Amino acid sequence: MTSTLDLTAGPSFDGASSRRLLAHLRDIMAGSGSGQERLDKIVTLIAAEMRADVCSCYVMRAGEVLELFATEGLNKTAVHNTRLRVGEGIVGYIAGHARPLALDNAPSHPSFAYRPETGEDPFLSMAGVPVLRGGKVRGVLVIQHKDRRPYVEEEVESLQTIAMVVAELVAQSELVGASEVSTSGDPVLLPARLSGVAMSPGLAMGLAVIHRPQLTIRQLVAEDAEAELERFNAALVTMHSAIDDLLEAATLAGLGEPRDILETYRMFAEDRGWLSRIREAIRAGLTAEAAVQQVQNDTRARMSHLTDPYIRERLQDFEDLTNRLLQHLAGKTSSADGATQPDDMILVARSMGPAELLDYDRSRLRGLLLEEGTPSSHVCIVARALNIPVVQAADALNRIEALDQLIVDGDHGQVFIRPAEDIQMAFADSVALQHRKEQMYAEIRNLPSVTRDGVPISIQLNCGLLIDLPHLQASGAEGIGLYRTEIPFMVRASYPDVKAQTELYSRIMDEAGEKPIVFRTLDVGGDKMLPYMTGGEEENPALGWRAVRIGLDHPSLLRQQLRALLQAAAGRPLSVMFPMIAEVAELDAARRLLDLELKRQAGQGVEPPSRLRVGTMIEVPSLLWQLPALLPRVDFLSVGSNDLMQYLYAADRGNPRTSTRYDALSPGMLCVMRRLVDECAKNKVPLSLCGEMAGRPLDAMALIGAGFRTLSMAPPSVGPVKTMLRSLDVAALRQYMSGLYLGADHSLRDKLKTFARDHGVLI
Repeated sequence: MTSTLDLTAGPSFDGASSRRLLAHLRDIMAGSGSGQERLDKIVTLIAAEMRADVCSCYVMRAGEVLELFATEGLNKTAVHNTRLRVGEGIVGYIAGHARPLALDNAPSHPSFAYRPETGEDPFLSMAGVPVLRGGKVRGVLVIQHKDRRPYVEEEVESLQTIAMVVAELVAQSELVGASEVSTSGDPVLLPARLSGVAMSPGLAMGLAVIHRPQLTIRQLVAEDAEAELERFNAALVTMHSAIDDLLEAATLAGLGEPRDILETYRMFAEDRGWLSRIREAIRAGLTAEAAVQQVQNDTRARMSHLTDPYIRERLQDFEDLTNRLLQHLAGKTSSADGATQPDDMILVARSMGPAELLDYDRSRLRGLLLEEGTPSSHVCIVARALNIPVVQAADALNRIEALDQLIVDGDHGQVFIRPAEDIQMAFADSVALQHRKEQMYAEIRNLPSVTRDGVPISIQLNCGLLIDLPHLQASGAEGIGLYRTEIPFMVRASYPDVKAQTELYSRIMDEAGEKPIVFRTLDVGGDKMLPYMTGGEEENPALGWRAVRIGLDHPSLLRQQLRALLQAAAGRPLSVMFPMIAEVAELDAARRLLDLELKRQAGQGVEPPSRLRVGTMIEVPSLLWQLPALLPRVDFLSVGSNDLMQYLYAADRGNPRTSTRYDALSPGMLCVMRRLVDECAKNKVPLSLCGEMAGRPLDAMALIGAGFRTLSMAPPSVGPVKTMLRSLDVAALRQYMSGLYLGADHSLRDKLKTFARDHGVLI
């Protein structure tokens, strides 16, 4: 069976044993001999020092095959003959999951695979660790015992430390050929195209700059632990100071001081558990660099198998911090060498943190290509604020060499590697067209948002961070139709108190000036879990415990947020919107909490808002049949088209097999939109839409044809949508659409495109 690591059972293997083993290991690494000879000595040493009957090392070969490279205790004839695929046997299981495994009865494990040529019949217990380097598994190191016994934590940690040495042997091509450990293969000189995920819009062309901040650690074993602790503490102080400088740097002024993201590094850098694990590794005999790297390897191995997007994105931030600390230990202030950066550069990285992105010269940075990441990751949020196109595409680092010519298409999620001349010319034409469009958008920025036949349309912004607010003035938008209050909660280590929330909301109102803002209350849960709030795993989180459901189950949390909003708005207008309302009774319950806070504020003599508006999101289809009861209770409604569509069609928008199966411009969806418009008009309730539909010119045209007069969108969409509506005749469109609603079409998109083309609508 699989055992947990028992600190009390099993033979004694303490810190002194670990330090002695590391001292002998240092002698082997400093001695003569080939990589194979040193690996043979290492497995012999481990078996002796850890009193193991067997110690074996498997190395990853091309094609994800693990080959037995060295052993003490198994048949020597099996070396270089025994091979396992990743996922095959316990060794393959460890490689596939990239994390340690300790078993007191290995043959009972479901992944156990018997290989008779090794002669491992007598051995019952087994502990193994992955050999990790650069986030990839390079092999597996295992020990085995004849008797059934648990393994103490120190044994597994020592194996992890030794695995770092083996990783260096592999990386230096001392065990396998350079072609098998290289990050590039033979086809690198050929043009290629990568298809990925668009995470920040725009087009960019430039030369590839490979972001590999991880330093090669030459010395793993320390001679003086106290001296290494002093080096570590000094580097930590320097790093803290550098993070403070980054926060205060004048170059951030244009971003609106994005502390909500960058202060994450303060939180991580002061994490006691993280720091204590590093110091323990140093006291065990590692150099400061090796200790930092070992703790990071362990963190990555423990967290990499998790699917929660928030945790995976925080892992990227943690790696950013680790790399930054290693740079300071090496006496460097940044992994970005400005002297070697081309004038037009495309960053290529496995993953990045936001601070790492800001290390590079923004005047030269044209685009970003990531192997890992999501649109909600911190680096993507900052990149969008800087108008940097971002694409996520797997295998990028294996296909791209430094200074390769790249084209990044952040609109369609494509990357062209070493494009042919005709592709470059076509791209240049696209960029020129984009520049002309941007000039056109700039020219109409201060012109009214009125259609060709005189119908006014209010264009507003969706925001979620202070760094979004400068776009309010720059885009010419009339206000903020959706302020997502949850993002500042997601980047904090604990729930912000009322004072912190009040200061934040007050700053937002100050930045917006006279322009209106609609604050959506905390919309977490589902794919946006807070790190300090655990609700347990759910089979279908999109339909689970989220948004207002959490607020009503924990009324103190919702009341604190409402209290902060009321205090921040003292004497100013306030619009509050509740998300994920599924029945009128939920709105009534949320409104009662708001009334309690209003009464509390009045009792304390705090000035109330000059005007209070209360509304709700239309996301859950059940509300569509409760409009007669709902509309008299609200001051406004806003359609969240993303969630409404996934619930309306029972199609998970996070599932690639269903996310594009149904079209927002289908007769069914547009019928819902028209009914909402009609019912709100009868009851004189303002209606807006703040989903992705609003920001796509063709979709926005259809919404205007259905009767919407307020659309809220991301800042980059304002120019294209405003250009569209100023070329639109609404009366002609409404007449055309009147015959489309009851059709059986899968989508009306092509018909609406035809209308736009025939009527000169600029979509």
